[in-house]
Amino acid sequence: MTEENEKEKASEAAALKYNAEDDNAPYIVALGRGYVAKRMVETARENNVQVVQDRKLSSVLQKMSVGDEIPEELYKVVAEILVFVSHMDSKYGSRFGLDKKR
Repeated sequence: MTEENEKEKASEAAALKYNAEDDNAPYIVALGRGYVAKRMVETARENNVQVVQDRKLSSVLQKMSVGDEIPEELYKVVAEILVFVSHMDSKYGSRFGLDKKR
């Protein structure tokens, strides 16, 4: 799949943030649909932020609000994504300048 095709499919996007030292749970920092979702994905990629596609999770997050902590029912799936992102950052981060603290 080309990056252009991937951008076209970004009809919904959600951005999560989590700091284990400060936060009780990951929380939503941005939500978007259509053009806004496409721009969120583009901006993430431009800033070397990992993008994970999960339509079911995005659909659930779209029903929430920015600032909301994810519900306990989503802990497992979000934890799996965070582990994946952490692994990718540690494996490939230095190639893309991600070895610096964000």
